[in-house]
Amino acid sequence: MAGSRVVHRLHRGAIAGLYVLPRFLRILIVRTVTPTYTVGAMCVIDDGQGRVLLVRQPYRAGWGMPGGFLKRGETPEACAVREVREEVGLDVELVGPPHLVIDERARGVEAVFRARAVRSEDLATVSAVSAELDEAAWFSLTALPALQKETARALDLVGGT
Repeated sequence: MAGSRVVHRLHRGAIAGLYVLPRFLRILIVRTVTPTYTVGAMCVIDDGQGRVLLVRQPYRAGWGMPGGFLKRGETPEACAVREVREEVGLDVELVGPPHLVIDERARGVEAVFRARAVRSEDLATVSAVSAELDEAAWFSLTALPALQKETARALDLVGGT
C-alpha cells in the first residue's frame, strides 16, 4: 500500500515536471516513451446489389478494401476518399462516421468508412488503376474470396453492406 502511494506520487511529480519543460522537449519525450501506431483508412463500398469492392495487392495474400495510410496532416476522411480515387479511379462520398479497428499487436489503427459512388454509373468501370494493385473486383457477401485479416475484421465490424 505504501509502495503504491510512492509510485503514484512519483508519477504525478514526473507529469508535473514534464509541463515545466519547453513544448518541443515535452513532445520529444512523449513521442519517445509512448508507442507509435500507424493510422490508415479503408472503405467498404457496395454497389447496391449486395456486392462489395475488393482489391488485390501484389505484395499481400488475400483480398482487401481500397485504402491506405494517412499522409502527415491528412484526416482519415480525406485519406479514404483519396485512396479510393488513386487505387480504383472511383469518386466516393463517405456515409456516416468511421468504425475504428485497433490492432495492438501490429500497432495500427484503421478508420473503416462506408462509402458510395458519387456517380452510380461509374461502378461498372471500376478497375485497378494504381500500380499498387493487381486487380479490383466486386464480390457478393455470400461468395467472398480469401480476405486479408484487416478486411475480414472490418467487414465483421460494419456488417458488410
